[in-house]
Amino acid sequence: MSSVDLLLLGAATEQARLLRRGELSALELTAAALTRIARDNPRLWAFVEVHDARARRAAQAKDREIARARRRGEVDALPPFCGVPTAVKDLNFVRGSRTRFGSRSFPRLWSPVDDKTVAQLRRGGFVILGKLATSEFGALPVTEPDIHPPTRNPWQPGYSAGGSSGGSGCAVAAGMIAVAQGSDGAGSIRIPAAFCGVYGLKPSRGRVANAYGQPDRTLLYTCGPFARCVDDAAAMLDVMAGISVGQPHWLPRPPARFAELVRQPPKRLRVKLATSSPDGTPVHPEWLAATLAAAQRLADAGHEVEASAMSPGSVDEFIPLYQHMLASVPGARLEVLQPATRWLVEQGRGVPPGQARRIFSALSHRVHAWVGDADLVLTPTVVGPPPAIGAWASLDGEAAFRAAAVYGSFTAVFNLSGQPGASVPVGMSSEGFPIGVQVVGRETRDDWVLAVSRQLEEAFPMASPVAPSM
Repeated sequence: MSSVDLLLLGAATEQARLLRRGELSALELTAAALTRIARDNPRLWAFVEVHDARARRAAQAKDREIARARRRGEVDALPPFCGVPTAVKDLNFVRGSRTRFGSRSFPRLWSPVDDKTVAQLRRGGFVILGKLATSEFGALPVTEPDIHPPTRNPWQPGYSAGGSSGGSGCAVAAGMIAVAQGSDGAGSIRIPAAFCGVYGLKPSRGRVANAYGQPDRTLLYTCGPFARCVDDAAAMLDVMAGISVGQPHWLPRPPARFAELVRQPPKRLRVKLATSSPDGTPVHPEWLAATLAAAQRLADAGHEVEASAMSPGSVDEFIPLYQHMLASVPGARLEVLQPATRWLVEQGRGVPPGQARRIFSALSHRVHAWVGDADLVLTPTVVGPPPAIGAWASLDGEAAFRAAAVYGSFTAVFNLSGQPGASVPVGMSSEGFPIGVQVVGRETRDDWVLAVSRQLEEAFPMASPVAPSM
């Protein structure tokens, strides 16, 4: 393996540092990533579209930009990730590319512009290599749409990489790219991060501007970063939130960049530990043990950890709100949708907006009341190992969704509350599956989530290596 290949498997922030110093070229790094994608993607299906020639041209342009900055002594003025490869989930618009939303409903939707999220990634200096797989409309926690083969877990290819940002988690875990963009409406960043053994952050509601320009103060979903280390995710959040590129969104600006705050030890925090899911879904013993071990490490670090049962709740309470969200996708053609998506969209068209708002308000209030004055919440990210590929293929739409919903037992509630939440890899199961724990902070306290995630990363340092090549 060449030195460039090894750098590709390392941190994105280190790649950026070497690029600025002239010790590595963006074209070399991009070429190495494209080679790895060409080798592994046919087996894993993280990418649904690869922009080979376009990415190489973009990398050459970044090399010229870096060279000019070095000649002028202006390297510090370069974008933070100038020349670093990344990729974008196929729910987002990338100029000159198709967006298919994982669905046969949109075979020819070509975009002449970037959406707001992708525009921020470009301002951050990234080289965009292509589009990453998603479940249809981002509806399920597995990535198995009709339009391409299933996205597989790099650690256990017979099992799911998760969803809906399955391509993002898979690409980072497989070493194709060091960081990736994803989005999360009920756990769609945190679930694949947990299944794939990488770090995934759902920011506070409003921290990152809505990709499509929608008013985001009451939306369930938001975009966020995937990374193999917390420092990379913090720096990528700075870009996505506009903090490091001069265009922050409406939330209060943090006192410093998240890339700096993440390195500051947090104050003593009150941590609420919950190991039983709101809907009563049992947690696998190894996932439970890992969560308790993480709680002990936080207590050893000086935090106040108190066990507390989560407020009971059922998927039936959440379903109408989720159906309403999926039904808002414009141009969805029921006759070509997969069974679970069709059921959600069809039912959601009968949920009045006023009813959806009332459900959202009531459930959000319940979550906030349970969190109370706790600074953080610690839970398992998921209830156990990922499902096998095709596990729900024989089920009808409603049954498939209900089978899938158990994987969002711990995550979806915090989309209602708008709190920042992350999945932190903390180990491997006896059968070789990554295990993640979820760290959730108060609204707007993304810095606490990142800093405590970093404490856990230091406590479990070998939890997130790159998955072995097949």
